[in-house]
Amino acid sequence: MRFKKRNNGFSLVELLIVIIIISSLTVLVTLKLRKKRKDSQISAVKMDILTNIASALKFYELDNGRFPNTEEGLDALLVKPPLAVNWKGPYLKKKPYDVWGRRYEYKYPGGKNGNYDLYSLGYDGKESEDDITIW
Repeated sequence: MRFKKRNNGFSLVELLIVIIIISSLTVLVTLKLRKKRKDSQISAVKMDILTNIASALKFYELDNGRFPNTEEGLDALLVKPPLAVNWKGPYLKKKPYDVWGRRYEYKYPGGKNGNYDLYSLGYDGKESEDDITIW
Protein backbone atom coordinates (compact mmCIF):
# COMPACT_ATOMS: atom_id res chain seq x y z
CA MET A 1 0.00 0.00 0.00
CA ARG A 2 1.38 3.21 -1.05
CA PHE A 3 0.03 6.45 0.26
CA LYS A 4 -0.01 9.26 -2.18
CA LYS A 5 1.12 12.51 -0.63
CA ARG A 6 -1.19 15.30 -1.60
CA ASN A 7 0.61 18.52 -2.32
CA ASN A 8 -2.27 20.86 -3.11
CA GLY A 9 -1.05 24.03 -1.39
CA PHE A 10 0.30 25.54 1.77
CA SER A 11 -0.65 24.41 5.22
CA LEU A 12 -2.27 26.79 7.71
CA VAL A 13 0.93 26.89 9.79
CA GLU A 14 3.01 27.91 6.77
CA LEU A 15 0.57 30.69 5.91
CA LEU A 16 0.57 31.98 9.49
CA ILE A 17 4.39 32.08 9.55
CA VAL A 18 4.48 34.08 6.30
CA ILE A 19 1.83 36.52 7.60
CA ILE A 20 3.78 37.03 10.85
CA ILE A 21 7.03 37.70 8.98
CA ILE A 22 5.40 40.19 6.59
CA SER A 23 3.63 41.96 9.48
CA SER A 24 6.86 42.25 11.46
CA LEU A 25 8.72 43.71 8.49
CA THR A 26 5.90 46.19 7.87
CA VAL A 27 6.02 47.39 11.47
CA LEU A 28 9.80 47.83 11.37
CA VAL A 29 9.71 49.79 8.11
CA THR A 30 6.87 52.01 9.36
CA LEU A 31 8.73 52.83 12.57
CA LYS A 32 11.89 53.71 10.63
CA LEU A 33 9.93 55.98 8.26
CA ARG A 34 8.22 57.77 11.16
CA LYS A 35 11.57 58.44 12.79
CA LYS A 36 13.00 59.75 9.53
CA ARG A 37 9.97 62.00 9.05
CA LYS A 38 10.27 63.38 12.57
CA ASP A 39 14.00 64.00 12.08
CA SER A 40 13.37 65.84 8.82
CA GLN A 41 10.66 67.99 10.44
CA ILE A 42 13.05 68.95 13.25
CA SER A 43 15.74 69.81 10.70
CA ALA A 44 13.29 71.97 8.76
CA VAL A 45 12.34 73.90 11.91
CA LYS A 46 15.99 74.44 12.85
CA MET A 47 16.79 75.73 9.36
CA ASP A 48 13.77 78.06 9.43
CA ILE A 49 14.86 79.49 12.79
CA LEU A 50 18.51 79.84 11.74
CA THR A 51 18.07 81.25 8.27
CA ASN A 52 14.75 83.05 7.97
CA ILE A 53 13.65 84.26 11.38
CA ALA A 54 17.05 84.90 12.99
CA SER A 55 18.14 86.90 9.93
CA ALA A 56 14.94 88.93 9.98
CA LEU A 57 15.40 89.65 13.69
CA LYS A 58 18.99 90.75 13.07
CA PHE A 59 17.90 93.15 10.29
CA TYR A 60 15.18 94.51 12.58
CA GLU A 61 17.78 95.08 15.30
CA LEU A 62 20.18 96.81 12.89
CA ASP A 63 17.44 99.19 11.74
CA ASN A 64 15.87 99.90 15.13
CA GLY A 65 18.72 99.46 17.60
CA ARG A 66 16.90 96.73 19.49
CA PHE A 67 15.05 93.46 19.05
CA PRO A 68 11.24 93.43 19.21
CA ASN A 69 10.00 92.97 22.77
CA THR A 70 7.90 90.00 23.80
CA GLU A 71 4.63 91.92 23.41
CA GLU A 72 5.49 92.99 19.87
CA GLY A 73 6.66 89.48 19.11
CA LEU A 74 7.45 88.24 15.66
CA ASP A 75 4.58 90.32 14.27
CA ALA A 76 7.00 93.28 14.47
CA LEU A 77 8.83 91.69 11.55
CA LEU A 78 5.71 92.03 9.39
CA VAL A 79 3.94 95.18 10.62
CA LYS A 80 5.57 98.29 12.05
CA PRO A 81 5.14 98.41 15.83
CA PRO A 82 4.61 101.80 17.54
CA LEU A 83 8.02 101.76 19.28
CA ALA A 84 10.04 101.06 16.12
CA VAL A 85 11.61 104.37 15.04
CA ASN A 86 13.47 103.25 11.92
CA TRP A 87 11.39 100.28 10.74
CA LYS A 88 12.24 99.30 7.15
CA GLY A 89 10.25 96.10 6.90
CA PRO A 90 8.55 93.90 6.35
CA TYR A 91 11.43 91.64 7.27
CA LEU A 92 9.52 88.44 6.53
CA LYS A 93 7.14 87.62 3.68
CA LYS A 94 4.59 85.82 5.85
CA LYS A 95 3.85 84.93 9.46
CA PRO A 96 6.33 82.33 10.66
CA TYR A 97 4.82 78.95 11.47
CA ASP A 98 6.62 75.71 12.24
CA VAL A 99 6.03 72.51 10.26
CA TRP A 100 3.17 71.56 12.58
CA GLY A 101 1.30 74.79 11.83
CA ARG A 102 2.01 76.59 15.14
CA ARG A 103 3.57 80.00 15.68
CA TYR A 104 7.15 80.08 16.88
CA GLU A 105 7.65 81.12 20.47
CA TYR A 106 9.57 84.35 20.95
CA LYS A 107 10.70 86.08 24.15
CA TYR A 108 12.82 89.20 24.53
CA PRO A 109 14.80 89.64 26.61
CA GLY A 110 15.64 85.97 26.58
CA GLY A 111 17.33 83.85 29.14
CA LYS A 112 18.98 81.17 27.06
CA ASN A 113 21.26 83.09 24.71
CA GLY A 114 21.34 86.58 26.15
CA ASN A 115 19.38 88.30 23.39
CA TYR A 116 16.12 86.51 22.69
CA ASP A 117 14.59 83.07 22.93
CA LEU A 118 13.17 81.71 19.69
CA TYR A 119 11.90 78.17 19.52
CA SER A 120 9.19 75.77 18.40
CA LEU A 121 7.15 73.79 20.87
CA GLY A 122 7.83 70.68 18.84
CA TYR A 123 5.54 67.88 17.81
CA ASP A 124 3.35 67.89 20.93
CA GLY A 125 2.75 71.66 21.01
CA LYS A 126 3.57 71.93 24.74
CA GLU A 127 6.59 73.31 26.54
CA SER A 128 8.60 70.20 27.23
CA GLU A 129 11.89 68.46 26.48
CA ASP A 130 11.07 68.14 22.77
CA ASP A 131 11.09 71.91 22.17
CA ILE A 132 13.24 72.80 19.20
CA THR A 133 15.67 75.64 19.78
CA ILE A 134 19.05 76.53 18.37
CA TRP A 135 20.55 78.29 21.39
